Amino acid sequence: MPSTVEIVDSFKDTIIQIATQAGTGTGFYLRQYDLIVTNNHVVDNNAEVTIAGKQFEKALSRVWYTDRKHDLAFLQAPAQVQLPEIKLGEYIRMKDGDPVIAIGHPYGLNYTATQGVISKVDRVREGLKYIQIDAAINPGNSGGPLVNMSGEVIGVNTFIIRGGDNLGFALPEQYLRTALDIYAPYKGKPSTRCHACEFLVLPENIDNGKYCPSCGSEVKLPELPKEEYEPVGVSKTIENILKALGKDIKLAREGVNIWSVKEGSAKIVIRYNPENYFIASDAYLCLLPSDGMKIKPLYQYLLQENYHNKGLVLSCQNQNIVLSRIIYDLDLSQENGELLFRQLFQKADAYDDILKKEHGCLDRVEE
Repeated sequence: MPSTVEIVDSFKDTIIQIATQAGTGTGFYLRQYDLIVTNNHVVDNNAEVTIAGKQFEKALSRVWYTDRKHDLAFLQAPAQVQLPEIKLGEYIRMKDGDPVIAIGHPYGLNYTATQGVISKVDRVREGLKYIQIDAAINPGNSGGPLVNMSGEVIGVNTFIIRGGDNLGFALPEQYLRTALDIYAPYKGKPSTRCHACEFLVLPENIDNGKYCPSCGSEVKLPELPKEEYEPVGVSKTIENILKALGKDIKLAREGVNIWSVKEGSAKIVIRYNPENYFIASDAYLCLLPSDGMKIKPLYQYLLQENYHNKGLVLSCQNQNIVLSRIIYDLDLSQENGELLFRQLFQKADAYDDILKKEHGCLDRVEE
């Protein structure tokens, strides 16, 4: 039987980060079906989402299957990427007290794996069985795998009870396996499973474009919108600026009023908070040098550069060196925004090179 460390390590390359305009979540890749599994509430009625993993850069992924009743969704796997194989276990073999590992990797957070035990193997909620666990689950980890001590997926981490002391719930593997087998013959077609009768609705059998042909319940296929999503106000200005600077907006979106882009080896995260009226842009450069003798001259260099830079500030956040700019939203226009962001992007890429070449700073490790 593999160790906990070996189990967690075997999953790192199969855990997928998922982002929409509304938020972030987790998924995992199953090679047997060549699909990414996540929760339906993670994709949030989107037919296309952003995905990223340790073996590939951010990319757009098509949502092929949604299932409101079981809170499942299946996504297109990244093209031309060979990801490791993980296997589905057998939920029926699990029992109360069995040790499990909840794994996730939401955007903006470190890869997380928490160990616990099954509190109740068949907790019934709204007519479905769930695995109740005491392993801590972050809300952003929704859609990640629940793993047994043989390294097999026995559930999909689905929800927590807020205010509860590590009360997490995972959808058992048997529901997931059934959904995968139902969809497998139609892979590559948008589909949804009726929440009332569990009939698989496809473009060729949907009644009048919005009703289940089996029971008549209203359903919604994950179809690409005829019109692209358009933000409003300051968010729209920010996206127009990023477009003008050659950035792919769909890939840049990481949630509500959050964007992330790369410039050279630097990662720039832009956050807009309408409540305090400020746009914060943080360019994550490199890491502090491991040689302690280089720290003091590095700090001196950062302070000297801050004295000369107008509106840009170099700082240290934990081990990261960060170049930041704060903009008051009423001061932002298309023209000055292009100037300010272009300057930030160019300076970030240049500083990253200087700090590594001249001050012994280390490459930043991507999450």
